[in-house]
Amino acid sequence: MNTTHLHGFRIVGPCTGDRRRVAAAAVFGAYCRCDVKARVEQEAYLSAFQFGDDFAEHLARHNSPAGFDGSTWSPWIWLDIDRDPSSGGIARAHADTRILVDVLDETFGVPRDVLMVFLSGGKGFHVALPTALWLPPPGDDFHAVARAFAESIAGEAKVAIDTGVFDRVRAFRAPNSRHPKTGLHKRHIPVAMLDTATTDELLDMARTPAPFDVPDVAGVESADMLVVEWDRAAAVVAERAAAVARRRHDLAEGTVAATLNRATLAFIRGEDVAVGSRHPRLYSAAANLAEVGCSLAAVRALLTDPALDLGLTPADVARAIENGFARGHQLVAHAAELFDGTVVAVEYHDDEGGAT
Repeated sequence: MNTTHLHGFRIVGPCTGDRRRVAAAAVFGAYCRCDVKARVEQEAYLSAFQFGDDFAEHLARHNSPAGFDGSTWSPWIWLDIDRDPSSGGIARAHADTRILVDVLDETFGVPRDVLMVFLSGGKGFHVALPTALWLPPPGDDFHAVARAFAESIAGEAKVAIDTGVFDRVRAFRAPNSRHPKTGLHKRHIPVAMLDTATTDELLDMARTPAPFDVPDVAGVESADMLVVEWDRAAAVVAERAAAVARRRHDLAEGTVAATLNRATLAFIRGEDVAVGSRHPRLYSAAANLAEVGCSLAAVRALLTDPALDLGLTPADVARAIENGFARGHQLVAHAAELFDGTVVAVEYHDDEGGAT
């Protein structure tokens, strides 16, 4: 049991609302039980990850999790399967969720009864994989390793997942909470029902919330394949970080020239992007444009419309562009490293004497 990363945040109402610090496990449990204090008749979100005391200090100081770059952990790895109507909609998401659960069971040795499955209330399903099966430690890159780990599992299943949930301070819909557009609740679905109930029957269940028991993994044998997969994901993340550091060094030294990569050009042209890659592709494009010297205003002008056309919300678009710009801008990145700081917000001003 983790005893250092006990904090999370909660949003009651739209995702644009205030992030309030909470005891993560207690509040998650309240939503699972439909506790009256959870107010499951409302829209609500919880942090996808949990944090240590440094997060509590950051939130108290800034009144926002933005810019937090400390350690993360989670008792669950969330696999988010969303399908737009053009991709088969909720029925396709239902079928892909069955495939993913089968692969977790048959390929990775995860007992089906320790998984939590939810109909999201929106376009798809959420599958929660308990980390107690392989006990990954908290860390500054836990969220990034979780993403690489989830991508590997989804790749084995040949099922697309939304990787936006792996942002360090991502908000994720709370169990049993009500979706503001559909009126459906994020309803827990017993794993066995995935194969026996129709999609319409599951949607009908989601019209009302219902309490459920969180699976108990005590006594469940560790899944060795998950240990191997997590270690492999950690190695991938470390290699990527080293490559980014080398590129920053080379750019600063002038030994390589900053250029627009093909993925950025494709994003600007509005080429199709898989649902699970929308957030990271936007972030990477913003970073690449900053690298070649574009102003924040120019980056916004180039990327906002293509990102909105992909179905991202205006808030998600603005956040991904600002964070990507901060990551790619040499002066911003250098200042953050020099003063051991974090980027909380990014603004760009054009003065008569030039850009600042």
